Amino acid sequence: MNVLVINCGSSSLKFQLIDSESENVLAKGLCERIGIDGSLTYQPAGGEKVKSEKAMPTHTEAIQFVIDALTDSETGVVKSLSEIGAVGHRVVHGGEKFASSVVINDEVLAGIEACSDLAPLHNPANLIGIRACQKLMPGTPMVAVFDTAFHQTMPEKAYLYGLPYEYYEKYAVRRYGFHGTSHSFVSKHAADFLGLDLNNSKIIVAHLGNGASISAVLNGKCVDTSMGLTPLEGLVMGTRSGDMDPAIMEYIAKKEDLDIAGVMNVLNKKSGVYGLSKNLSSDFRDLEEAMENGNKYAAAALEVFCYRVAKYIGSYVAAMNGVDAIAFTAGIGENAGIVREKVLAYLGYLGITLDAEANKKRGEDFVISTADSKVKVAVIPTNEELAIARETVALV
Repeated sequence: MNVLVINCGSSSLKFQLIDSESENVLAKGLCERIGIDGSLTYQPAGGEKVKSEKAMPTHTEAIQFVIDALTDSETGVVKSLSEIGAVGHRVVHGGEKFASSVVINDEVLAGIEACSDLAPLHNPANLIGIRACQKLMPGTPMVAVFDTAFHQTMPEKAYLYGLPYEYYEKYAVRRYGFHGTSHSFVSKHAADFLGLDLNNSKIIVAHLGNGASISAVLNGKCVDTSMGLTPLEGLVMGTRSGDMDPAIMEYIAKKEDLDIAGVMNVLNKKSGVYGLSKNLSSDFRDLEEAMENGNKYAAAALEVFCYRVAKYIGSYVAAMNGVDAIAFTAGIGENAGIVREKVLAYLGYLGITLDAEANKKRGEDFVISTADSKVKVAVIPTNEELAIARETVALV
């Protein structure tokens, strides 16, 4: 079955067409600037990447252009829509209602809409993408795969905040966690790659990208994760502050004469390693280069990031009363050897020994711990699109 995977943002739409039997990507691309002037980048497997400017007033036109590209007589990879067996949609927030992926119907759409308060920038855009696909592909089954679903196995002690319980009852204020599709894929793949029994294992997944989160996966189920009600909680990230004293918000608001929206803008867009490096960059490649050239702010930003990652890993070792494996993934986790090295330097008490040569590698799955290391450490490239395709096939 060919599965079209859609990841829809407010003004963008990423897509991949995946052959679920071979799990090969047949084509992929990106629609950008939807609602403004619009552009489509399209690349068939083994072919050249082509970018074209196209007017996309709404997501419906964007989806139509995707379909046109996939079925194009010269560069397309399928002859007609009938060759697309299902569509898998990434949906950011499923609240407590959705603990797993589901086939989309009217009730599911209403449930996604009801969670929009929890993800106002994402869920409405996800809904637009779903409805645009339904309009153009009315006979094709569609599945919603939620970023939050994998974390719904967390126990109450892990997801409740120290707030009046009525806020949880009235407004569903609790820790939800994000990047769940990645954490699920990587934890399962890591167990398989490292020869562990997933159902009798303790795995920590470090999804380190511009947005970063860590999860504790006990016997295949998430028991804790670093992001919270929103993706702002947890690690210091590219431009997000992560954990901090909540009173800082009032303190900065008074000093800088900011309202709550202004403070939230600082915490989401001007903080993290970007803010710590005095606005140098949120890209770790830039920070590493600057650090090597003696920039003390870049060095401090990297140290703060790695320290926070190590602290979270340590806390999850305690939460699971041990750890069998640690898996690094996502843009930084997969490519920044210096970050992995600095993080693992804090974890020697676990009997972890780093293989410095292996840590220089990039690409497919590889182990970076030595043979005698008491905890296995690996780099596992994430593949959220493939995970969505697998979930979709399983349901339809």
